[in-house]
Amino acid sequence: MKIIVPGRSISSPLLWARIALLSAAVALLGYCAFVLVDTWLYQRQASRAIDRLAMWPAPLPGPGAGAIGGLLGRMEIPRLGLAVVVAEGTDERTLRRAAGHIKGTELPGKPGNVGIAGHRDTLFRPLKGIQHDDVIVLITLQGEYRYRVISTKVVSPYDVEVLKSDGSQILTLVTCYPFYFVGPSPDRFVVRAERVA
Repeated sequence: MKIIVPGRSISSPLLWARIALLSAAVALLGYCAFVLVDTWLYQRQASRAIDRLAMWPAPLPGPGAGAIGGLLGRMEIPRLGLAVVVAEGTDERTLRRAAGHIKGTELPGKPGNVGIAGHRDTLFRPLKGIQHDDVIVLITLQGEYRYRVISTKVVSPYDVEVLKSDGSQILTLVTCYPFYFVGPSPDRFVVRAERVA
């Protein structure tokens, strides 16, 4: 006895919907891969450039000489295993590839507040584990600066008081919060550290 199972006919709109969804999924995965590879390549090349430039016997002269070619330096938090290149600016392209020095804040080594921002879902993800007294090292062409974490807090995105200077040498790291939030996050996670000799 022969059993014949009739084949399902998929209607044309349903077939096109499947093709469109599959195409969208492939495009999104491709974009994610591009962003990850672009960030990895930029971090690697910029870190090498910083190491090469830092080998000069004397720091570069001049008040604004901290950033060369948009590179400010490299920030490391040894306990967290975080090492990230810091570039000048906080535009979307810069923050996709590096941590960004916030315009209007001081450069390392000068009295004032050095502000650095980064994305919570890429380079600044390890900040979720930062603790009081952790050491943050900022390596620039002008020298190496060490900071000790004195506080962390969650603030509104409109609270720019965290970037205000009180005259002492402070480093402020800013990223979105909560760390595992999907979509535009409602708050900012702020790490404040003071310079140590």
